Amino acid sequence: MTNPLSQAETPLLTMLCKCARENHAPFYTPGHKRGVGISEKLVDVLGKAVFTADLAELTELDNLFAPSGVIAQAQQLASEAFGAARTWFLVNGSTCGVEAAILATCSTGDKIILPRNVHSSVIAGLVLSGAMPIFINPEYDAVLDIAHSITPESVAAALQQHPDAKAVLMVYPTYYGICGDIAAIANITHRYNIPLLVDEAHGAHFAFHRQLPMPALQAGADICVQSIHKTLGAMTQASMLHVQGDRVNYDRVSQALQLLQSTSPSYILMASLDAARSHIAIYGKELLSRTLQLADIARKRIQQIPGLSVLDFSNFSYLSTLNKFNQFNITQDLTRLTVRVWELGLTGFAADEILETEFGVRSELASWQNVTFIISLGNTQEDIEKLVQGLIKLAQRFITSALDINHQKGEIINLFDINHQIAMSPRQAFFAATETVEIDKSCDRICAEIICPYPPGIPILMPGEIITQSSLNYLQKIQVLGGNMTGCQDTSLQTLKVVAVLSSLIGV
Repeated sequence: MTNPLSQAETPLLTMLCKCARENHAPFYTPGHKRGVGISEKLVDVLGKAVFTADLAELTELDNLFAPSGVIAQAQQLASEAFGAARTWFLVNGSTCGVEAAILATCSTGDKIILPRNVHSSVIAGLVLSGAMPIFINPEYDAVLDIAHSITPESVAAALQQHPDAKAVLMVYPTYYGICGDIAAIANITHRYNIPLLVDEAHGAHFAFHRQLPMPALQAGADICVQSIHKTLGAMTQASMLHVQGDRVNYDRVSQALQLLQSTSPSYILMASLDAARSHIAIYGKELLSRTLQLADIARKRIQQIPGLSVLDFSNFSYLSTLNKFNQFNITQDLTRLTVRVWELGLTGFAADEILETEFGVRSELASWQNVTFIISLGNTQEDIEKLVQGLIKLAQRFITSALDINHQKGEIINLFDINHQIAMSPRQAFFAATETVEIDKSCDRICAEIICPYPPGIPILMPGEIITQSSLNYLQKIQVLGGNMTGCQDTSLQTLKVVAVLSSLIGV
């Protein structure tokens, strides 16, 4: 660009506002014609102003798939703010970004090394690309029943065994805010001259405050995908894909995104990315300092509540079993609070339901032993007070009647103790002939669908994987404890979809 813009400017948002205010006769999509044809019920909820900005690809608004105007300017500003060589706006969420990253680096039959606790979007990327996953287990905390990151050692071992792999993918941070040694993993990956792909959906804020973990790009990632809506100020579904270096073909990224994104992208979502970028680039230090302060207040007060504890990697001594993780250079996003409720005799699912229905506190994620809360730049002191008071009341009700915790622990199944064996690629299984069988007859068959409790959307079974009794036990236990199944045809888990016998014999 001949005239560089400053981070204070919002070229796409500014042009969208200008077009929304124009007085012209609209003979283009969408059909509601700038809000005139919208249901009054929807207007009562959202107001009319938002619909005047719900515009199509007008000349002044540029084209997402061949940007040369305000979208190109907005994406360039984003790349500068986040430290990328190039940035693409995503209107189909980080899901399409993760899928595009895999499509841009892997073809049919190519190997990709990745952790077993990936999001279901990664499995979709494997189906679309035809790549063959080489899974490595993340470090697992048996005390808290939490999966952390993969380690440099595990990545090095996998690459030594599979030097022909085309890429390595890692989750950074995890849903619980835990960040592995990404710099070391990037260095190991680059020795093989292949790219490191990073699902950084929950780490868009890292680049804007020194007290937060190192951003993936700064650590050496070649591609990272960020959900700007999750921790910053964009609207839901608005994300970004960033690239740097010469290990990724940028044109192939663009081509992949053209396959995956809507040809009628929402300018409201894109404008929210433009605005969120400007906001965090200018005020990030101030906003995130306040966010970290609120999180610290919450953490300290919750730690004082009998029967509750907060995941805190700055103090390894409070749980001796965590000591082994100290050597892995793990860092933690302190805006993420994971509260352990197990000592109250409650599962995280039960605690989450009580907090929501009785105390007006809604979490991000519930698991067997924990409830996880995201504190972001949109939270207030009042929110923190409501959270703390809700947890105080929860603890007061249950601390005196806690169940036999040791007995409960015996019921836990470690996902990463399950023997996950792949019989065919996810793509082969997805397109194979299938049949539906009763769950008690599915053991040792090849799974033909994604099955995962959500959130956090970590698949327990995926297409191409052999169904084992231990995996079925895990799914049924999660269901009994209150988890919800997604991805599968029968969410009640009475039946499962499997690869037909003939297809499995001929390998489709």
